[in-house]
Amino acid sequence: MDNATSQDGTEWGEHSTPMYDMAEVEGLSRVGVVDVGSNSVRLVIFDGAARSPAYFYNEKVMAGLGAGLGETGHLSPEGKLRAISAIRRFAALADRLGISPLTTVATAAMRDASDGPAFAEEIERETGVKLMVVDGAEEARLSAQGVLLGWPGSYGLVCDIGGSSMELAVLADGEVGRRMTSALGPLKLKGLPGGRKGLEAHVKGVVQSLFEEMGEPAGQRLFLVGGSWRAIARVDMERKGYPLHVLHEYRMKPGDIGKTAEFIRKADLQELRAQCRISDARMSLVPLASVVLTEVIRRFKPKDVTISSYGIREGMLYEQMSPELRARDPLIESARFAESKDARLPGFGRVLYDFILPLFPRADWQKKRIIRAACLLHDVSWRAHPDYRAEVTFDNATRANLGGLKHAERIYLGLALLHRYTSKREGTVYEPLIQMLPPEDQKEAEVLGRAMRFGAMLWIQGDEPPGKLEWQPKKKVLSLHLAEAARPLFGEVSEARLKGLSTALGGTYQVKIGKGGRPS
Repeated sequence: MDNATSQDGTEWGEHSTPMYDMAEVEGLSRVGVVDVGSNSVRLVIFDGAARSPAYFYNEKVMAGLGAGLGETGHLSPEGKLRAISAIRRFAALADRLGISPLTTVATAAMRDASDGPAFAEEIERETGVKLMVVDGAEEARLSAQGVLLGWPGSYGLVCDIGGSSMELAVLADGEVGRRMTSALGPLKLKGLPGGRKGLEAHVKGVVQSLFEEMGEPAGQRLFLVGGSWRAIARVDMERKGYPLHVLHEYRMKPGDIGKTAEFIRKADLQELRAQCRISDARMSLVPLASVVLTEVIRRFKPKDVTISSYGIREGMLYEQMSPELRARDPLIESARFAESKDARLPGFGRVLYDFILPLFPRADWQKKRIIRAACLLHDVSWRAHPDYRAEVTFDNATRANLGGLKHAERIYLGLALLHRYTSKREGTVYEPLIQMLPPEDQKEAEVLGRAMRFGAMLWIQGDEPPGKLEWQPKKKVLSLHLAEAARPLFGEVSEARLKGLSTALGGTYQVKIGKGGRPS
């Protein structure tokens, strides 16, 4: 992320001008993608900030096109009926929403089946939707681009599992490198001879070949893409009692994978399915997928494992972006868009950031981007009932579809926004989540929230700063140098919030009034 200093002394750099309203990204304001896979057929409509779009619409049909493909070489007859019905519906929705033609992609089942080309022609004839059937290398590239949508500049190994195939792709410096495909999709593994031992031996041999052909060193970060991987991660959460059920950016230690695979092997799958809210069709594939993942971990020895909810569909969207847009921070672009759409005074978030940043002299660029996002989002939930604003903001931060956020950063951001509206966090239903942060981060998030709570009292139109904050940690004194234009805004409630901020910092406060916020 670019943290260059701009002319006015702030650190907005590349984010000084939002891209959501630029002509070059207008075409990305609403994009529909149809993904025809071996297990499911899905329509996703992206909307909102072009760099970090929200899921305006998301519908999946578990068609099972690839069921029995390994034995027959043909697509499932029942799956074909379900798939064409789903695509007909998706095409009608797209027409009514004015987003035709749809962007499409079809993967392993359609490319491997002998009747795949004929079925693609039937789909186009019956629905008007022309499918783009991609080969394994292209599927791997698009999935890896989906990862880049969430993490610009990522490095590591992307592993995408579908029903009939598994792809690997190397990421380095934000670019997709070497790619490989294999027939390690769980639908292809069903019915292998030799029982469990035969399955494990087959998987071991294929993964060894992939490792040798990839020619990449072990010890990279491993990004997992695909519904079966997400289901395994959900089981891992259940096994460990993990309180934040957001799969995107969920991290597992390599040693956790084997424990969770054993947990799955011994579990009653129906009970586990109900506990984890996983569909029957998906759960039936999880034991097979866990064997594959265990071997991938054993052979490639990643340093850590991260779940990406972004994959081939997001990769199709990324494909349409300019290099400039790709380089943008998805978190900041999303927050800028939310501020422009929902805040009472759009643009004040940047002023607020510049105003409160002196309270965090040790913040590195990663922490600064979270502070920046908090300032942009500080007022977007004002329509919620005052008694529930704190809860709404915490929920939005921790559970929203935001890219470029680790789980700890989600909680930090949520806690800061919670303290934007309330002084207390004890006794809330969020305590299990908040306790995931170390005490020093909890305290820092509170300071950030209280700083925003105070700064929001000093709204001045335009880019005019309300003054300047100065924190002297050795003297434990918080100084407010109030601009003359902001003097009428500094009343009894404002001073009470300033006092609360100084108390959270562990000090006292003083107020000075002068032109531009300089001491008089």
